[in-house]
Amino acid sequence: MSKSSRSQVITCKAAVCWGHGEPVKIEDIQVEPPKSSEIRVKMLYASLCHTDILCSHGFPFPLYPRVLGHEGVGVVESTGDEVEGLREGDLVIPGYVGECEECENCTSGKTNLCLKFALTFSGLMPDGSSRMSVRGQKLYHVLSCSTWSEYMVVDANLVSKIDPTLNLAHASFLSCGFSTGFGSAWKVAEVEKGSTVAVLGLGAVGLGAVEAARIQGAIKIIGVDINARKEEKAKAFGMTDFINPEGSEKSISELIKEKTGGLGVDVCIECSGVTSLINEALMATKPGIGKTIVVGATNEANIKVNSLYLLLGGTLKGCIFGGLKLKSDFPYLFDKYNKKELHLDELLTHEVPLEDINKAFQIIKEPDCVKVLIKIK
Repeated sequence: MSKSSRSQVITCKAAVCWGHGEPVKIEDIQVEPPKSSEIRVKMLYASLCHTDILCSHGFPFPLYPRVLGHEGVGVVESTGDEVEGLREGDLVIPGYVGECEECENCTSGKTNLCLKFALTFSGLMPDGSSRMSVRGQKLYHVLSCSTWSEYMVVDANLVSKIDPTLNLAHASFLSCGFSTGFGSAWKVAEVEKGSTVAVLGLGAVGLGAVEAARIQGAIKIIGVDINARKEEKAKAFGMTDFINPEGSEKSISELIKEKTGGLGVDVCIECSGVTSLINEALMATKPGIGKTIVVGATNEANIKVNSLYLLLGGTLKGCIFGGLKLKSDFPYLFDKYNKKELHLDELLTHEVPLEDINKAFQIIKEPDCVKVLIKIK
């Protein structure tokens, strides 16, 4: 591709959400060339994440019109003048938490929230502008990018280069949901060998948490879901015990304690986004040493928890992106996938082309659905 063509605006198809809860529409949009620290990516695959549904309903802020999607894989079409380490033709997956490796947060080892490449919910590029428009109107994206588009622009510091030998469709699932769950058990909870773990919600995020708990050596991994079909699926990732709380008069925390001799688990990871379950997760952990990790996103701003469990030494901790860092941690995930230690193929249950994107919102409600792959081209 010539330099002149790289500087041109591209007109392409994208899935645009025009308002709260409105059906997504496939529109012809314009995607500008990347600026100095950015890359323009031709998307190959994307997927539907629970966060995309929340964003279509105005999470965390009602920004419209908006091109949805933040999971996927694509090929670098062009790069800005200051981009290093990436070139045209490279395959990348987007993330939304950067890593400068120099700021106070990056060097602390305590958080993945970089201060230089800060997480933003503005729906815009780091400089406060957009590279996408429709009929002259500015378009917002989701987190760092908009993967439900044939082309998108993203800051080069918010992508990870991947090995072209990987299964690209499956690799796209690493860009948020599964990795978030995996990191919550691996990096945030620091699950130890021989420990007990409970995971609430067995979607892609929860299955990622189950997988990491298995790899970390947890001796008992309890999965909790009201969908009975999730039992067999979760066993493939390492779940040892299953709880379906439907029809039981006992609380989830009581059911978990029954499976752990009355003590509770060392770690409980809440992946459903149901705020009432945060308290159940907290009360399902061992007094004094139990860790509760909140992963599931929700539109509800406030939660209620039993303060006694906190006073007894319980830890209640939230995380973003599973505490993962694109530069430091994703090579580990790629290596595990290369060695077939990650069951990403088990996540894929349905496929739709971009033009049928609204079908994905219906499919995700089906009991046998885990991940819907969106074929861009």
